[in-house]
Amino acid sequence: MHGDTPDAVQALERLGIDYQEKTGQGGSVGPIVTKTLVIVGDPQLTAPPGRPRGAMLRAYDKQTGKEVGAVWLPAPQSGSPMTYMANDKQYIIVAVSGGNYTGEYLAFALPQPQRRTTTQGGQA
Repeated sequence: MHGDTPDAVQALERLGIDYQEKTGQGGSVGPIVTKTLVIVGDPQLTAPPGRPRGAMLRAYDKQTGKEVGAVWLPAPQSGSPMTYMANDKQYIIVAVSGGNYTGEYLAFALPQPQRRTTTQGGQA
């Protein structure tokens, strides 16, 4: 399942009903697929313990399905993520909006892979 447990479901805990930590969220959002990742944002706002109310943009390993990274968003994803390159750096951009939050695009730079350089004689 993708995404944190919706707030309404988390409220069941106060009634003594246990819930799974990440039950996922209903909603329709588009993913983006890179060579090694599937990236998709949360379709709902949530306020789980340990982070402010908002949504997350998550990256999953394409081979294993394991979440390998996430960044906080101030509002749910409202458009499919896009990717572009600029000055040899890759970026992911995503539209967010919802509730009292005016829509905007947020861009995130992906970490650069470590490049190995060699010198004369094959030593790094």
